[in-house]
Amino acid sequence: MEGVSPAKNDPKIVWGWCMYDWANSAYATTVLAGLLPFYFKAGIVGPEGAVIGGTHYSATSLWGFAVSAAALLAFLTAPFLGAVADFSAAKRRFLLTFAYTGSLFTILLWFCRSGDVMRTMIFFVIAQFGFVCANVFYDAFLPQIVSEDRLDRVSGRGYAYGYLGGGLQFAVALGLIAGHERLGLSEATAARIGLVLAGVWWAGFTLFTVVHLREEQAFGTLPPRYRAWPRSLACAAVGIRRTLSTARRVARFRHLLLFLIAFMLYNDGIQTVIVMATIYGADELGLSATTLMTTLLVVQGVAMVGALLFSRISGRLGTKRTVMLTLLLWSGVVVYAYFIEGATEFFVLGGVVGLVLGGSQALSRSLYGSMIPAEASAEFFGFYTVFAKFSAIWGPLVFAVIEQWTGSARLSIVSLIVFFLTGMVLLYFVDEKQARAAKHAGAFS
Repeated sequence: MEGVSPAKNDPKIVWGWCMYDWANSAYATTVLAGLLPFYFKAGIVGPEGAVIGGTHYSATSLWGFAVSAAALLAFLTAPFLGAVADFSAAKRRFLLTFAYTGSLFTILLWFCRSGDVMRTMIFFVIAQFGFVCANVFYDAFLPQIVSEDRLDRVSGRGYAYGYLGGGLQFAVALGLIAGHERLGLSEATAARIGLVLAGVWWAGFTLFTVVHLREEQAFGTLPPRYRAWPRSLACAAVGIRRTLSTARRVARFRHLLLFLIAFMLYNDGIQTVIVMATIYGADELGLSATTLMTTLLVVQGVAMVGALLFSRISGRLGTKRTVMLTLLLWSGVVVYAYFIEGATEFFVLGGVVGLVLGGSQALSRSLYGSMIPAEASAEFFGFYTVFAKFSAIWGPLVFAVIEQWTGSARLSIVSLIVFFLTGMVLLYFVDEKQARAAKHAGAFS
């Protein structure tokens, strides 16, 4: 592909990139992790659960199935979209398309009221699909806009922006919930307003990314067999071919493939904790909305510190060892979660989750980014998303099935330790130095 790439380490471009994390984290915090799971249980499904197709389901089970469905859609489309975006120099366009689709359906959650179970699940699945796919292209910019020696620091800064921005918006939503009576609102109406504000925040602050984030403008040269085709169909065909080619290249390189498998396993545990924690606290522990929302606000604040702290620790221990340290802490989190009974323990749990959340996510992204070719970053981050979302299908699904079968989510939460420990063992055998050397030697060509 020809053309001039944006200058690496340009402060304005890096800031514009980080601001997308500030924008979309309002969705991640308020919709995915905080307010919607609680509202889905208390306001949409209700304490008695729902009957669908003659089968009774709890809110926890239905939420797990919805998260898995969105992950499945992303799993099926992410690598293809990444390949097309790399070939057509359209990462920015794809990012914005999915971001605004996701924010639109987040805003449409306003129309979901008590009993609208299927409508809520459908709107959430589309919003979540937009959120996940936009992140494919957002992540893919990282190795193109910063030099390799700054990957950990900038990745950590992006997550820190996200935790701060998402935390501020979530604080507004929490204020609406806590003060709904003074404002003359029902709790359900306050929750719906909070969801709408998350969508507006996401869409509004993405404008800073629109203005500052840039990519090369040249398009790849189409193979002769596709030149007579319409441009969109030709790019799609090339995207499919590049997806298959990338799969073969990844499979040939043992350390990159081993990292992806390890990531798939431990990320399964991380994502399941994120998306099921609130509904676990509401359904299993019977905690109030104020307790749950306050804890998540603490998670956001601590996670910002954790992302920056662990990016510095990685400078001493190395990125891989630091990720392994966070996985050991994650294992302790799910064991502790099995035994907790009340609000104070849940609050402590939230603080520890916040600390390790930022470090494990930011460093996993930068570790992978350091091992892949920058000129095909969207394509390879599409595969990163495939492994991430393939795992995100099974974690919430297994959680939901165990809860549906046993009637308790405690065994579901402690079972996640298997994903953390297995992922940590596999990660131990990844030689990131060999992976980086292979990249510079053109092993992926």
